Amino acid sequence: MHHAPHHRSRTRRGTAAALLAGAMAASLLGGTTATAKPAPDPPLSGATTLSPPSPPGGANVRVLVFHASAGQEPPTVDAGIAAVEQIGLTGPAVGRFRTEATDDASVFTDARRLGRYNAVVFLTGGGDVLDPEQEAGLEAYMEAGGGFVGIHDAARTEPYSDWFTGLVGARPTTSPAAVQRAVVEVGDRLHPATKSLPLNWKRPDKWLNWSVNPSGSVHTVARVKENTYQPGQGANGWDHPVSWCRDYDGGRSFYTAMGGTADSFAETDFRDHLRGALAWASRTSQADCKATITANYTAQRVTRPNQPGRNDQIGEPHGLVAAPDGRILYIGRGGADSSRPVVTDWDNPDIGKGKGEIHVYDPKTGKVTLAGALTVFGNKGGGDELTKNEEGLLGIELDPGFRTNGWVYLHYTPHSRINRDTHMAERYVSRFTLDLATNKLDTASEKVLLKWPVQIHSCCHAGGGMAFDSEGNLYIATGDNNSSGFSSGYSGNNPQPNFKGVSFADARRTAGNTNNLNGKILRIHPEDDGTYTLPEGNLFTGEEPDEGGGKTRGEIYVMGVRNPARIFVDRTTDILYAGWVGPDAGSPSTTWGPAKYDTFAAITRAGNHGWPFCMGNNQPYRDRNLPDPSRPLGWYDCAGPKNESPNNDGLVNLPPVTPNTIWYSPQGGAPDYPRDAAGVPSYKPEEQKLLLPWLKGGGQATMNGPVYRFDDAKSDPAVRWPAYWDGKWFVGDFYDGDQPRHAVLTDPKTVGKGGLPVHAESLKKIVPVGTDGIRNLMDWKFAPDGSLYVLDYGRGFFTSDSRSALWRVTYKGGGPTPAADQLARKAAHR
Repeated sequence: MHHAPHHRSRTRRGTAAALLAGAMAASLLGGTTATAKPAPDPPLSGATTLSPPSPPGGANVRVLVFHASAGQEPPTVDAGIAAVEQIGLTGPAVGRFRTEATDDASVFTDARRLGRYNAVVFLTGGGDVLDPEQEAGLEAYMEAGGGFVGIHDAARTEPYSDWFTGLVGARPTTSPAAVQRAVVEVGDRLHPATKSLPLNWKRPDKWLNWSVNPSGSVHTVARVKENTYQPGQGANGWDHPVSWCRDYDGGRSFYTAMGGTADSFAETDFRDHLRGALAWASRTSQADCKATITANYTAQRVTRPNQPGRNDQIGEPHGLVAAPDGRILYIGRGGADSSRPVVTDWDNPDIGKGKGEIHVYDPKTGKVTLAGALTVFGNKGGGDELTKNEEGLLGIELDPGFRTNGWVYLHYTPHSRINRDTHMAERYVSRFTLDLATNKLDTASEKVLLKWPVQIHSCCHAGGGMAFDSEGNLYIATGDNNSSGFSSGYSGNNPQPNFKGVSFADARRTAGNTNNLNGKILRIHPEDDGTYTLPEGNLFTGEEPDEGGGKTRGEIYVMGVRNPARIFVDRTTDILYAGWVGPDAGSPSTTWGPAKYDTFAAITRAGNHGWPFCMGNNQPYRDRNLPDPSRPLGWYDCAGPKNESPNNDGLVNLPPVTPNTIWYSPQGGAPDYPRDAAGVPSYKPEEQKLLLPWLKGGGQATMNGPVYRFDDAKSDPAVRWPAYWDGKWFVGDFYDGDQPRHAVLTDPKTVGKGGLPVHAESLKKIVPVGTDGIRNLMDWKFAPDGSLYVLDYGRGFFTSDSRSALWRVTYKGGGPTPAADQLARKAAHR
């Protein structure tokens, strides 16, 4: 290693204007107004004609460590230089390099010397360390395709330079001075700087806060969790980037705010972090540093507003599915155009009659075809629980052999099967055939696979989502078919309200009943003749002898869900992902239990997910029963729940409750409380701890999304989302405020066992929120080309309007950098 001595001087001019600029930059320099140095002279036009080779460096890879400081040299310099040198001498041969170090900034005006380095590391202290000509030389180096790695206080360097601010990505603001142990979430599992690190990386350092959060303008590879240390004044919140990268001004820039202590450089994991950053910066490895930069995504509405009086483009949006050839099929539940009257009189044979429509969008032509419509029950408009209704055309899925057989599965409530006397109906899962040449649905081809009774006296919770796994098993999500009222917004367990003997406010009749198909996720195997068989591994076989026998249904895979409108099966792992809407209580109750929790669950095996007995991470509700449902009884036992409702015709002794992955309330994400000896939470707001600070509810309605799988062979490079998102689970909400619209990572060791996500990042700038964006998210799925399709419900309820639309979100950032032909060594690879 060559460590050059410091041998330079410079002249500064202290004008009043410069002193003012110095005051403004004081926080960047880590000092006060009195000690901050004045701004340097502005750059002179044409101050340098530096022309380093493009790209700089060669197969004999060299890295320059520049460690000048405007003040006292940081105590991290010697440790940092030694770490970089050791990294260069170890590891696979393809990634090794020679290290040289200097604090002499004249290197940036020496084209021959600067051009030898594949990458430059700034291990600098705060302040102005480059004169205008030297900064212009660094800029020329980056324009030629050079690599830059900034460590910790490098973000305080050149505080007056907008160009350097862009190079490092962000500037610090008030930050804690103490060394603190914290948890770093490592969200990028592909970048060479992070792919070998723990998902949750616990380490001590000095943590910087940012004056402007760089997320969206840089590609963040790691974030620090503020709830694991004391961030102090200037905290950034749950989204606190700590390491990031981007392709900048022709070159590659990587910055980490870690490395604020000399001890950091002795850590194996931190050295691995720097090793990967240096590999990308010095062109011995490729990486994608564009994947989360907002400007690389385009969200485009692909359907037009309907023509007056016609649903030629879209119905009341309620679900979508992507065909193998890229066509998008999407459904309308059955709510009428707002200009048309609805029938709510039970004496009228047309009560609730609507058209559940199926549309097909073809991206090759940009045209929409109304494929067909089913006559459904559910078009009753808005109003109270005894007026409105959520039945209708609820779900759509395509057969695994759709490309050749055109089979489409629809989950719906046929109007022809309602009973106006008993206020009962039937729910169907049927198979239809789509003419693949004309995009027209043959409604006469219907094969009814499965049907079951639902009450339609009261709203709500119909569910509807469907999905196939890799074995050809069809999952069907059904709501608890229960009113939201009569329990003050807590457990839907009031056994008293009924219509002609059928309870409509007791979810123990449905979701908590082992002998009822409502409030479940069913799993069946459709057969070619229109029947179905039961796969092994469901929650019940239907032949259990327990409690006298005849009290289970073999179709049940998951019980204890409230309103699972959207489900998804990742066919790579066959993990089922589901989300369901919770009840209405705005706050927890020490008498009745938790506030409303909307829930997401990653489900790896058959189980009971709690409703209406337990929510979240097994937080119990209070039981109630006749003759006085207003009187609280004992707390439910999540480990051994009992269904003692008079409306239950299934087992009394239920399977233990499996805790869920994500839950949120108006108070925030994953509320938790201290528990007593019996395991009952205190439910006192002042004792609440929020385990997932990145989300919050209020008005809330979960909209579960897909798990992205990058397919290099089948997807379209011009539009596909990058491999960075591979394996990430998209979770969203109908609303677009503080509610989730995020991509999360789960830990394979705890997924399906109640383990919390280990990483989350917002998608609200990529899948845009707001008045002109996708404000009311109704469904979202990836197409085979790798683009994301999203349904925006519109701005009304139980109807469609001019904002109801199908959108497409595409990526234009390109592949990893540097390009293969620009790698420093032929053996280098991503």
